[in-house]
Amino acid sequence: MAARTLLDSLSSSWSSWPSLLFLIPVAFLVGFGRSCPSKCHCMAQDKVVFCNGRNLTSVPGRIPPDSEFLDLSRNFLRTLQGGMFSRLQALKELDLSHNVISSIEHRAFNSLHNLMTLQLNSNRLDMISDGIFAGLPNLSVLDISENRILVFLDHSFKDLSNLRKLEVGGNHLVFISSHAFRGLQRLQQLSLEKCKFTSIPTEAFSHLHHLVELRLKVLNISILPNHSFKRLPHLRVLEIHRWPFLTTLQSQSLSSLNITSLSITKCNLHDVPYEAIKHLAHLRVLDLSYNPISVIHGKKLADLSRLQEFHLTGGRLVTIHVSAFHGLVHFRLLNVSSNSLQTLEENVFHSVGNLEVLRLDRNPLACDCRLLWIVRRRQRLNFEARQPVCAINSTTKGKVFHRFSDISPGHFRCRKSKIEDKTLQTVNVEEGDEANLTCKSGGDPPPTVSWVSPQNVTLNTSHKGRLAVLSDGTLKIQYALPEDSGRYLCIATNTAGNDTKVAHLHVSVPLLNSSFLLNEVNLLNNTRMSFHPFLVDTGTLVGILAIGIVPFLCSVMVCFLFIFLWSKGKGNTKTYVTESVPHYPFGRKAMSSKCRTINKKPR
Repeated sequence: MAARTLLDSLSSSWSSWPSLLFLIPVAFLVGFGRSCPSKCHCMAQDKVVFCNGRNLTSVPGRIPPDSEFLDLSRNFLRTLQGGMFSRLQALKELDLSHNVISSIEHRAFNSLHNLMTLQLNSNRLDMISDGIFAGLPNLSVLDISENRILVFLDHSFKDLSNLRKLEVGGNHLVFISSHAFRGLQRLQQLSLEKCKFTSIPTEAFSHLHHLVELRLKVLNISILPNHSFKRLPHLRVLEIHRWPFLTTLQSQSLSSLNITSLSITKCNLHDVPYEAIKHLAHLRVLDLSYNPISVIHGKKLADLSRLQEFHLTGGRLVTIHVSAFHGLVHFRLLNVSSNSLQTLEENVFHSVGNLEVLRLDRNPLACDCRLLWIVRRRQRLNFEARQPVCAINSTTKGKVFHRFSDISPGHFRCRKSKIEDKTLQTVNVEEGDEANLTCKSGGDPPPTVSWVSPQNVTLNTSHKGRLAVLSDGTLKIQYALPEDSGRYLCIATNTAGNDTKVAHLHVSVPLLNSSFLLNEVNLLNNTRMSFHPFLVDTGTLVGILAIGIVPFLCSVMVCFLFIFLWSKGKGNTKTYVTESVPHYPFGRKAMSSKCRTINKKPR
């Protein structure tokens, strides 16, 4: 009918030629079947069809077959049948996100040979069936995140040999088979998020030989074990984000990797994982933000010779030690905003001349001489519109750095450390007692106190053990030993200078120490060493004499007491004998003589 109408118009008066010109393109479109579904919006010039948010329960008909982009998101599609998109062979991008799709039939996308992007995120898929992605030889981006998939079985993606990017986060995965990713020969980007597995699927990753970026987010893994990532020679970006239980990276956990960017953020690391990262010679960006890290130690990052950026924002950083970034000749960006830093000294860096970006905002900065170098370079440093602010110094509190045009005498000055009482300190204690050597000091900034022992060992507040330096500078020695005796040197140090003080400690041994005597007795019982008066010291000699004399005197006293009592008792003893005497024929005189003999006292 349209063609006949066009011919009738042509046979009419030649004066109607403007209307004929208008009808020609309309007839052209109708003749080629160009149309648009009533619930969709079509842009013919761009070959784009928008059917999003139209409460559709099925794919509408009459979609122009030359369409390259089709948006069916935010509808109520439940099932994708086989051959549903067979007419749309020109499609390059298909958006099916935010529907209620729970089932995809075999070869549902079979005719979409030109499709490059497929979005199936935020649906109700519970598994990836074999063959559902067949017929997509040119698909490069697949998003199946925010579904209900629990398991990836072997060869789940075997038909996607040209896939470059895969998003599978938010599926509560509990298991990934070792051969699940085997068909992804050219995959470059993989994101896993909100999964339920408690260990890294190392074997599954090992088939992704061309993987460049790996992002692992919101996982409940507490430790990254050795050799977690194998056979990933092209991996350059590794992101670990929101692992709240991650506390440790084992020393070989990142072995064999050659990454240039490492991000471990919002985890539970209390220290920079120096051992795990020291072999990453090509690392350029290191981000450890939002971890409870309090200290960056000196010279432990020197192996990362190509490092350019270090980020540790939102942590608990209190101290950046001298030489922390020494050896990093390409270092240009430091972001330590939102921490507890009071200062950042110039000698932290290998060269401040290379530094371009510095973020120190939201730190309680003490504006003294340690920060003077930043003020002098404030015109060349990029603070990214977040100027540092003085927080502690009363004369400059609340003042941002760019407002310091000229450094006045009262600004950014330091006072040399000074020990209050420098008189010679002598402490005498007995073995086993506690000894305290005091060293109170002052200065601006407050100095740090360390002690040097007689054995030339430096002790500071980080030293743990029987000898410890307290926060007020006191050296506390628990259970003092004779070998602790000697000369101790207290050193108070700050940026402006040092001060020293000497103290002497003498630990004596008690004379009658039961443990000492027991040891001596055991020594005498177990050995037959001859005594030589010139081979023992005074204490040992006194102990030996005490062991011999005391028992001897006790024995003599006991003997004298016994003899005295015996002698007294013997002199007063009387013996009485009563017996029946028979009548002897000798007469009374003989009996009297016998009685006298019996009662006779001893002389």
